[in-house]
Amino acid sequence: MSRPRPSKLCTCGSVVPHGTACACQIEAKRQRDRRHDARRPNSGQRGYTGEWRKRSREWLVYHPVCVMCGEQASLVDHIQPHRGDPNLFWAWQNWQSLCSSCHNSRKQRIERAAARGQSDE
Repeated sequence: MSRPRPSKLCTCGSVVPHGTACACQIEAKRQRDRRHDARRPNSGQRGYTGEWRKRSREWLVYHPVCVMCGEQASLVDHIQPHRGDPNLFWAWQNWQSLCSSCHNSRKQRIERAAARGQSDE
């Protein structure tokens, strides 16, 4: 039987249970996200147009399973981030089917690790 991990002291002085974020940390993250979103082009400007939606729906008909977990896929992901490169954006060899859970957690973790030069899996 393992013992519960101790609470931690936030930099603001609040004591928070292990594994949770303090309200000040949550608000700081919201503010960072807002600043990031304000600088980021909208989805249409990044290439996610009606044509993309049509092609991604077609892709999912033929590739309906998430490549990471085997569940029903709900979106098409770029294996290598395209960073605005239209050739990489439209290259179907760079596409994979993912469920939203894997896309929003595992894939993001992998990309962050790659940006830091680490291996995640």
